[in-house]
Amino acid sequence: MPGIFPPAFENRMKSTLGHEWSDFVRAHEQPVPVSIRINPNKGTSRPNKKIPWTEFGYYLPTRPSFTLDPAIHAGAYYVQEASSMFLEQAIKQSTELDKPLRVLDLCAAPGGKSTHLLSLINRNSLLVSNEVIRSRAQILAENIQKWGCANVIVTNSDPEAFQKLNGFFDVIVVDAPCSGEGLFRKDPDASKEWSEDHVVLCSTRQRRIINDVWPALRENGLLIYSTCTFNHAENEDTLHWLAENQSVEFIDLDILPEWKIKKVKSGKVLGYRFYPHQVEGEGFFISVMRKLDSEQEIRIRPGRNFSLASRTISDQLQTWTLDPEYFKTIRQDNLLIHIPSAWYDEMAYISNQLHVVSKGTAVAEVKHDKLIPEHAMALSTHLNRKHFQVIDLTPDQALSYLRKESLQIGEGQKGFALVTYDGYALGWVNLLGNRVNNLYPSSWRIRMSS
Repeated sequence: MPGIFPPAFENRMKSTLGHEWSDFVRAHEQPVPVSIRINPNKGTSRPNKKIPWTEFGYYLPTRPSFTLDPAIHAGAYYVQEASSMFLEQAIKQSTELDKPLRVLDLCAAPGGKSTHLLSLINRNSLLVSNEVIRSRAQILAENIQKWGCANVIVTNSDPEAFQKLNGFFDVIVVDAPCSGEGLFRKDPDASKEWSEDHVVLCSTRQRRIINDVWPALRENGLLIYSTCTFNHAENEDTLHWLAENQSVEFIDLDILPEWKIKKVKSGKVLGYRFYPHQVEGEGFFISVMRKLDSEQEIRIRPGRNFSLASRTISDQLQTWTLDPEYFKTIRQDNLLIHIPSAWYDEMAYISNQLHVVSKGTAVAEVKHDKLIPEHAMALSTHLNRKHFQVIDLTPDQALSYLRKESLQIGEGQKGFALVTYDGYALGWVNLLGNRVNNLYPSSWRIRMSS
């Protein structure tokens, strides 16, 4: 298909790929593969065709209308590009996942890698999920909330701000902003916006990001660097620059030949490149490095601490969760939030140092002498459903609920009820005997017609 690529990009890729160039072009004439990653903590059903490098990823034969599937709004799965799920191999092959880890996803929106990390690390680990652009940070927080985990804090801070957490993290994931060459098939606008000047700009930005966040990685900690672009300037050259300025060891990952992932070695640099004519996925690059530089770890001094909820309120919430001993309940104005007890001091310290969008799980709002359940609690994997009335909705009722329309359910009943679809929790309603208040968040409601 002549003319679909910028000329400078086409010339470079022809030189790089040689006889494979025609296969590369043909791949871009094919439909984009559709792939999802399931939420293992929500008992999600598994499609038939598995993505080989991840336990949780699957291909779909066609692209459904995801917006009209209530399960996606319940956090049962996440729509994610297949190549980027190789993060799972990078994590599994280089870390001890049975140990408590402090993990930072630095450029996290819209949430694909963060929700994936939450499925990989154990519940005694902590994830800090950061996005520098405020509007995207809100989308990130929404997707994190749907995933249902409490051991996560979402921040909206510049990479430089993480120098306040010197030596704090065991793992830092930098899915760096890039020129997007690997997304030309998926996003035609990426091709139109591409230029050689933009590649240079991205490379400069990537180096700044790595340099800014480097002090936050502990000695022997892991940096996982990835882009969705093919060029050396944003991949190998950026990592050459890092290796020249810092002491790092590149990690060699085991990859099976049938995966058709290209291992690339350039001097000290070792990485893995995904081409769309070789793998069933989009263009992607990833590299894993161990930091050998010494780094003094910051001592956590919370300073201004969280305000704990009263004993009376904490006792009321005991039956709301499957594992009350796992949490401390804090109070922010009238909002009650569950924070993992093991990370209480760290979350308090981070909240004092960075701009926090959300943390833990919002449980309830205190209104007079009542506790109004929060939407995040409905989606939580820690929710004790036995404590609440549960109403399973039909497909039509579920879509009405997600549109925040009125429902005819629970006639004659009173009190808060959890509404579910196919067993997945969607949110809350307030049953008033002769009518129902739909408590689905207004800002989340879907507007697409069936």
